[in-house]
Amino acid sequence: MDTENKEMMTGSQALLNALVREGVDTIFGYPGGAIIPVYDALADFSDEIRHILVRHEQGAAHAAEGYARASGKPGVCLVTGGPGATNTLTGIADAMLDSTPIVVIAGQISTEMIGTDAFQEVDFTCVTQPICKWSYQISSPDEICWAVARAFFVARSGRPGPVVLSITKNAQVGMTSFAHEKVNYIRSYDYDPEIDITRIREAAAAINAARRPFVLAGQGIELGNAQEEFRAFVEKGNLPFGSTLLGLSVMPSSHPLNKGMLGMHGNLCNNVKTNECDVLIAVGMRFDDRVTGNVATYARQAKVIHLDIDPSELGKNVHVDIPVLGDCKKTLAMLTERLVKTDRTEWGDSFRKYQEEEYEKVISKELHPAGGPLRMGEVADAVSRATGHNAILVTDVGQNQMIAARYFNFTQKRSIITSGGMGTMGYAVPAGIGASYACPDRTVCVFMGDGGLQMTVEEFGTIMEHRIPLKMILLNNNYLGNVRQWQELFYNGRYSFTRMTNPDFQILASAYGIPSRRVIDRKELPDAVREMLETDGPFFLEACVEEEENVMPMTPPGSSIDDMLLEC
Repeated sequence: MDTENKEMMTGSQALLNALVREGVDTIFGYPGGAIIPVYDALADFSDEIRHILVRHEQGAAHAAEGYARASGKPGVCLVTGGPGATNTLTGIADAMLDSTPIVVIAGQISTEMIGTDAFQEVDFTCVTQPICKWSYQISSPDEICWAVARAFFVARSGRPGPVVLSITKNAQVGMTSFAHEKVNYIRSYDYDPEIDITRIREAAAAINAARRPFVLAGQGIELGNAQEEFRAFVEKGNLPFGSTLLGLSVMPSSHPLNKGMLGMHGNLCNNVKTNECDVLIAVGMRFDDRVTGNVATYARQAKVIHLDIDPSELGKNVHVDIPVLGDCKKTLAMLTERLVKTDRTEWGDSFRKYQEEEYEKVISKELHPAGGPLRMGEVADAVSRATGHNAILVTDVGQNQMIAARYFNFTQKRSIITSGGMGTMGYAVPAGIGASYACPDRTVCVFMGDGGLQMTVEEFGTIMEHRIPLKMILLNNNYLGNVRQWQELFYNGRYSFTRMTNPDFQILASAYGIPSRRVIDRKELPDAVREMLETDGPFFLEACVEEEENVMPMTPPGSSIDDMLLEC
């Protein structure tokens, strides 16, 4: 299809031509009545756009998220109206909280029918406005190029996020003259705020004067493609840092300044040092409650510097002494230029005491148990080691998520994909599908629990049809493990409706033609992991782990972040 000639074409053709102009090569979708004209036109675009037929529209949204998180480009999903559109709502909300750039395109009934309660009529624009960056209904074919150009610009610029386009049936079938131009400016949309040099000088002076500085690395560094700027910043200042869940692959896990994960199930040293440092520097993170614990006791002794591109985040949850508004790729470079190289060896060495305590009381028992059932951590560690720590990690939500984040290691950027803010069970399999298409040259390892898997297990059909080479690891404990852990620790051990009666997952995988293996004995684990990684195409590894294992350390909800349980 020629995208250069401005000939007359249908709105559906214009939509697809506009997507090609925006660099779209993959769409995750599910057809239906309100979007049939676009799907009819899509049949002529097979050379430009690859369409992946998912098995549920929620899967389409999560797959678009996975694609975006792995590639750095907006992911796209295409669905029909009514229930097809509303099935994407969880993915849209998930993308909003995790700043993931996706464009959701949904069909809509014809303009003249709107307001009549016609078949599958839902005001999708109004429904999605609170959970996305921009939502717009296209009612005329002449609006298509205008709307698509703005949608992609808004989705990927500034703090990224989801954009929703609802396109009426008459706009899809009507004729228009194609004239698409990319957008790099929208009046009143300040996506790249001006940097206040005074704040840069104040922040640099505070860091240079600090004896005990500590850096919090967030996903904003990945979103801003500022990984090298961050490396230069921490190395010049000799600044130890911890990472949020979504920021774990900003720097290699083995970097000597990298102290691991922050927060509720993070590393002990990070949480203790947050409440001991004299200057706390937060980069591209939002002080989520799972990172701060009780904000009344969070870093009260420290001068807080916060670098972020979103002005609404500065001072929202935690008092900030020096807010630095701007793109962190720019602000980090400006800060680094003004840093004085400082020897902070003694401060860095002070982390070791807590690292050793955590290793003795938690990590050694998780990775090298004396006996008993398989532990979740030893499975995650075995998979990470077998991949040379080079894989993309995709997780579901719950114990599997926290364990995989704790014991997987990273050597490359954009290597952890998980649902952070929304905590969406069922996220992993479809997000893994999207990541696999974004990075076909990398191994994608998907960790999940038996609860989350069964929320989107229908996407095994997508994996089967396209032979998507996902390496899926089920940590099967026959429980909704994270809820069960909270019930044990904080609800007097009353396991109310968290025990799972599960199917035979091996038979299930076989029904979809996916090779699989079940591991119970840890002696079989290395061979099973090897078989999984050496198998062409998808593989499903079921690890039958200790049923009532808890993820430790843990900061109890409402407690000070450094008040961590190491044992229970």
